Amino acid sequence: MCTHCIGSALAAGVSRRDVLASMAAGVALAGMNSMVMAAEGGAGAGPRGVEVPVIRVCYLRPKAKYWLGWPGTAWDPEGFVTKSKEQLEGFARDLKVKVVFEPEPLYDDAAVDQFIASVKAQKPQGVIVFPLHMEMWGRVDRVSQSGMPTIIFAGLGTCFTGHIATISKRPGVYLASTGDYSLSSVRFGMKMIKAYNDIHRTKVVVVAGNQTREQVLNPFGLTLKYVPRKTFPDALKTIGETPEVLAVAEEYQKTAQKIVEPTKQDIINASRNYFTALQIMKENDCQGITMDCLGLVASREIPTPPCMAWAKLLDVGVLGVCEADINAVMSSLLCSKLLDKPGFIQDPVPDTVNNTFIGAHCVCPTKLNGFDKPAEPFILRSHAESNIGVSFQVLFKVGQEVTVMQMMGPGRMILGHGKVLRNLDTPPCGGCRTSVELSLDAPADTRETKGFHQLFIYGDHRRDFAAYGQMFGIGTESI
Repeated sequence: MCTHCIGSALAAGVSRRDVLASMAAGVALAGMNSMVMAAEGGAGAGPRGVEVPVIRVCYLRPKAKYWLGWPGTAWDPEGFVTKSKEQLEGFARDLKVKVVFEPEPLYDDAAVDQFIASVKAQKPQGVIVFPLHMEMWGRVDRVSQSGMPTIIFAGLGTCFTGHIATISKRPGVYLASTGDYSLSSVRFGMKMIKAYNDIHRTKVVVVAGNQTREQVLNPFGLTLKYVPRKTFPDALKTIGETPEVLAVAEEYQKTAQKIVEPTKQDIINASRNYFTALQIMKENDCQGITMDCLGLVASREIPTPPCMAWAKLLDVGVLGVCEADINAVMSSLLCSKLLDKPGFIQDPVPDTVNNTFIGAHCVCPTKLNGFDKPAEPFILRSHAESNIGVSFQVLFKVGQEVTVMQMMGPGRMILGHGKVLRNLDTPPCGGCRTSVELSLDAPADTRETKGFHQLFIYGDHRRDFAAYGQMFGIGTESI
């Protein structure tokens, strides 16, 4: 990430950790304009949520010396408590959440009752429960019904199938029954709580129509601020060819694998779009942007589509989403906050000859492996539908596992899985510039695939998204 973009990313709500990680992987350029410097403090939080999520942590165990029953008298509960507290404190520092430990283990029903009453009164953002003996499950069950998002670590040696068959499927619960004592599953549970809180503190500006209004999407939690479509072309007129604009244009000219259609002026105009988006987000106290881009292109109100600007935003964890598609906004936000990587929003096409699935669009982030990971190679192309401006043809890894995911309204999510078969070129194909063909696990007939503008996300994250849905009231189903 270039140096002059640090303030830009911060202005749009990206953490300093993510910005610094992006810097390490990107191209360093000098200079900041006054707008970015003024915005360095950030655009501010969204309308809800808390600045630092609080997670209460309790351990449940018998008070007397362990005797018979799992985990067994050879297991060291005191040693586990000491080590796990150190692990959780490290996770909390990394995730920027606060963990509050109960001063003593919960030895009996009275202690459990007191803990539940305290949780209901203080309303932390989540609870972590460590049962340290298989006799504790009645009490764990009661804690899990406190009304708080609950993470339960059932380490190998503390439960059988019958203990967790019901509780592990309960809404609001993430239960990890595992022999992995690195507690990576608990960290993921904490990450879910952090993501949920971040989403509730996020506001996205929607540039479409002719009205100004706000809307909250529950149970997802995102706030939308609608502003008139003319906002973008009006703001674009105020962004000149500053040294910062020229530096972004130069960065992409240097890092692209090659440049096909765009001229130097096209790339400069695309860079102006990027700074226009930052300005609109700052003025509206928002941390992401989507707009009726095709309408503005069709009416020739902007000289180039915002494809490059959106890709640049997505690469640092800020929403830049096509076509004022609110489902795509929610999908992209959840992907970014939960997985620390962007997804590729695409137009779906079933290949009926090979029974494969093709996704194509002219906006694609390059940081598909993660915000702090190396970028995928890309080619600068024109926007295919208009053959003007700048878009990205990003080259996906052949053989890469991919999650297919989309929010279908604020309370429903579809999930699928496939592998990358090949990247398609335009021409000879038509359609959008980044064009990727997948083999899908399901449905058996790709013509029956649900959704539109689904995300392609590197890795198999179906269980991650399903866990988030169970924890926070979002239904999940197969594509």
